[in-house]
Amino acid sequence: MSPAVSPLLSQRTSGVLLHITSLPGPHGSGDLGAEAYHFVDWLVSAGQRLWQILPLSPVGSGNSPYNSPSTFAGNPLMVDLEDLIRHGWLSDRPDNWFAPGHCDYERVASYRMGCLREAWQGFGEQAQPSEWLEFESFRAQQAHWLEGYALFMALEARHGKPWTEWPQALRQREPGAIARATMQLADDLGFFGFIQWRFSLQWRCLREYAHAHGIYIVGDAPIFVAHHSADVWVNAQQYHLDPDGAPTVVAGVPPDYFSVTGQRWGNPLYRWDVMAADGFAWWKARLGRLLDWVDVVRLDHFRGFESYWEIPASEPTAAAGCWRPGPGKALFDALGEAFDASAGFSLPIIAEDLGIITDGVTALRKACGFPGMCVMQFAFGDSPANPYLPHNFEAQTVAYTGTHDNDTSLGWWQTASAVERHGARCYLGPQVDAEVHWAMMQSLSQSQARTVIFPFQDVLGLDGAHRMNTPGVSQGCWEWRFDWHQVDAGPAKRLAELTHAHGRNLAPTTELLKGVI
Repeated sequence: MSPAVSPLLSQRTSGVLLHITSLPGPHGSGDLGAEAYHFVDWLVSAGQRLWQILPLSPVGSGNSPYNSPSTFAGNPLMVDLEDLIRHGWLSDRPDNWFAPGHCDYERVASYRMGCLREAWQGFGEQAQPSEWLEFESFRAQQAHWLEGYALFMALEARHGKPWTEWPQALRQREPGAIARATMQLADDLGFFGFIQWRFSLQWRCLREYAHAHGIYIVGDAPIFVAHHSADVWVNAQQYHLDPDGAPTVVAGVPPDYFSVTGQRWGNPLYRWDVMAADGFAWWKARLGRLLDWVDVVRLDHFRGFESYWEIPASEPTAAAGCWRPGPGKALFDALGEAFDASAGFSLPIIAEDLGIITDGVTALRKACGFPGMCVMQFAFGDSPANPYLPHNFEAQTVAYTGTHDNDTSLGWWQTASAVERHGARCYLGPQVDAEVHWAMMQSLSQSQARTVIFPFQDVLGLDGAHRMNTPGVSQGCWEWRFDWHQVDAGPAKRLAELTHAHGRNLAPTTELLKGVI
């Protein structure tokens, strides 16, 4: 018998998708400061229960949070600098150095890392003994991942190269070389630990504030990790690598209607047999870290746990790959035992099962008790049986107008084919031409899907210029930010009325309609 769906996903709820970096603020990127608390207040005014974010981990190549140097670390660019100023560790900063509506990652990273360095020095000079004790306690508690991550980042800064090009002794983590580097780079290790300490404290305070106001966090976990990461460097034996540390096989997806050569993602692949031999210890640690941060985890590319596309690393495209069996239910059984899912409920996981999904993948998802996903932008133009049309949703579904990988609903409508437009008009009615985003949101909210989530761009009715990410495009993605000047009282009130009318979020009308702008 399959476990029941996680309690938070078993009620009729709705929420909003907005990443932390997309928040406003004076320091070039959204962070864990005052604007994040204000957004929680806005969610309350809009009658919402869920705030979905993208991975909280540091960004990697292309500024993508899905290509991170660590799946355990928090993003340094999200650390609230005002908190460091209040403690006296960082000098006051002038406001508005950066233009609103856009995150210039190159400038922002240089500026913010410089501020964090200054704060680390200020902490060393001014911190009280109790603060030092708290910091060192954090380092000890998180040592199982923090030591490797901090050393990885310090060595990356020293060598300026991928870890496979470091000196052999460091590349292969010879104990003597690791001990010497740890001594030589002690200040850098402290610095990277300091960043993670402040991130963790700030995130905990924000999450507690959200919970106190009835808002719960939906996080995100990529299935694969970046090759240039502490995850792979520290745990090389758990990946398919050659003696020099280079991948022998990599991840991707096979050729399909959209690409005759498939997609070669390039992530190293797990040695699932090795991971199974130690009871999936790395996955338990990873999920434990995530559940310290969020209430529900969206598990990206769920189909890869049933079977995944393996590509020889020497191949330039994905065409020459083959299917390999994933860990299947054994992984999720082990995770369920570790996180006490024995009370009849599944783990709080949303399975991202978009695309071409086999019966085996669906069977695994249902056996685990996880809801799948539906995206309404994929619904129109073929058949009334399309599974992404709201009347076809199962109750155990998390439904979206679009995700971070899709265009905004207005942007989609402006570029949709004539067939798709005709299908949308027939399904959604005449409102679609004037307000396609609200027509789609209303249809989702009326559906029997227990959970619906709307990108904030759709709530505001923004066009494709405000898109977050375009898959396969390496430049200009992940940079979108909004400004409160774009947000008047209308969207919150209208969204509150919509979700209340459809029996979502179970809050009194008087509370739902309080305006916070």
